[in-house]
Amino acid sequence: MDDQNRNMILAIVLSALVILGWTLLFPPEEATMTDDQVSETSAPANPATAPAPPGSTNAPQDGSPAAVAVDAPRIEIDTPALSGSISLIGGRIDELALKNYHVEVDESSPLVELLNPVASDRPYYALFGWAPGGDLAYEDVPGAQTPWQVVEGETLSPGNPVTLEWDNGNGLVFRRTISVDEDYMFTVDQSVLNSTGNAVRLAPYGTVARHGDMDLAGFFILHEGVVRMSDGELQELDYDDLPDLDQIAREGGPADVIEVIEDGWIGFTDKYWMTTLIPTPGTSFTSVAKFVPGGEIYQTEARLPTLEVAPGETGSTSLRLFAGAKEWETILNYQEQGIDGFVDSIDWGWFFFLTKPIFVALHWLNGVIGNMGWAIIVLTLGIKALLLPLAYKSYVSMAKMKELQPEMEKMKEKAGDDRQKLQQGMMELYKKNKVNPAAGCLPILLQIPIFFSLYKVIFVTLELRHAPWLLWIDDLSAPDPSSILNLFGLLPWGTPDPSSFLAILSLGVLPILLGISMWLQQKLNPAPADATQAMIFAWMPWVFMFMLGQFASGLVLYWIANNTITFTQQYAIMRSQGYKPDLLGNILGSFRRNKDAK
Repeated sequence: MDDQNRNMILAIVLSALVILGWTLLFPPEEATMTDDQVSETSAPANPATAPAPPGSTNAPQDGSPAAVAVDAPRIEIDTPALSGSISLIGGRIDELALKNYHVEVDESSPLVELLNPVASDRPYYALFGWAPGGDLAYEDVPGAQTPWQVVEGETLSPGNPVTLEWDNGNGLVFRRTISVDEDYMFTVDQSVLNSTGNAVRLAPYGTVARHGDMDLAGFFILHEGVVRMSDGELQELDYDDLPDLDQIAREGGPADVIEVIEDGWIGFTDKYWMTTLIPTPGTSFTSVAKFVPGGEIYQTEARLPTLEVAPGETGSTSLRLFAGAKEWETILNYQEQGIDGFVDSIDWGWFFFLTKPIFVALHWLNGVIGNMGWAIIVLTLGIKALLLPLAYKSYVSMAKMKELQPEMEKMKEKAGDDRQKLQQGMMELYKKNKVNPAAGCLPILLQIPIFFSLYKVIFVTLELRHAPWLLWIDDLSAPDPSSILNLFGLLPWGTPDPSSFLAILSLGVLPILLGISMWLQQKLNPAPADATQAMIFAWMPWVFMFMLGQFASGLVLYWIANNTITFTQQYAIMRSQGYKPDLLGNILGSFRRNKDAK
């Protein structure tokens, strides 16, 4: 086996192993329950049922927080991007749908629901309040079951905030003003008027809580769970990590608490959506991620510094809540307004130095062209143009290698079984003709990180979700919906469920074109003389076709465009060097060899 073919096979095998690894799924493990307590400056351990003595204004009337949530009066939320409501029991933001996003490609499908009340199947909500300090008790501060009254505003919308009020009956009057912009940012301003005659200490907080099992994508390349920024350091925690961290804290170890000095934020991120607490930039706070008892509750908190409010004075604080879609432009705009590292809430992965510029280029091309599919093709052209100098050297070297093929065959005959003599002769031949046998595999190896980065971009960025190309490709983030099993829709039956093993046989048009493009590119070169090498090369296009068959259409489209451009480049460059590939002869020759083998 000569060096060129050995390196080529090695590159292909490495590529196959990498791509096969990406297809593995690792569903999150089910978490276990633990306990937690409340300190002077912490939020309630269970935000759905904040501790309160029976009979107090903080306690649910029938002992059921779910029943209270169902019957609670509400304030409507209506913005260009959001619809939902705020419960006046606890003043929690717990009902939110995204107006611009549907569950399916069909716009008649339901809107994506981000937040849900405690009484729903998957409770997910934001709660704000005060933790008592000094001589105050829980019934003296507003909590999860506090009955707020509306004093200003009717419907929460951009430019129309609402103000809630609660009088604890013991000299403290609490106010909460909630405002929202045209995108996904809420601002919650809280204040307390002290008329008790004594100084009081209390600590404001914000909580985002999720109950029960998460409905996750479950791909190992995607982070779903806690995401937070703490003074410039990004941290990601999976949901199944939180119970373990909580247990460590109970055994005397460090809890998952970070003291943020100046800038930070914390919340939960899904594949495309996020709910994040954001204290005012430049202020300190305590960032907490934990798992609490009483119904499998995952919780993030932003605990603000304790305030001491003198008699007759008013203490105030402010906290923002991002609840919406991870749109790159929107998040980048918030970052430019002072939220440190907010764009890193998008999961760019280890190859962020590639995924970020690739996405920015795709986003810009999509804005110019108006179609993400054509943007992928134009991006492929740009990538190939950048790699052209290296590709040129590679293809020139390959052309020279083909010219040396007759001499190499003579060397093999003369050397016989003396492998050392053959290798020495070949090295001298390469050196004499200035040929680098490893040059042929370099472009293939460079494609691996680019391929992975584009896969990451297509998989995690919202802008590719439900993005159409043409004809039947109406979602570039999903596999090709056509199938050879029903002759691409001509036969009157459906296709296997995507989660079933049979789905790998359900090849669409794009994966088949991918296999053909790889096969044609392979035929630019004469088949290896060695039977094992020939068999490996013969099967490789079809193995890749099935491996990539259930990948996102956008990724398969990139690979087809890449193969087509590579084929054109290689053909033109090799002809310019005096080597004229016998493409038709190679194709017919492969058919004859297959026939003879049978």
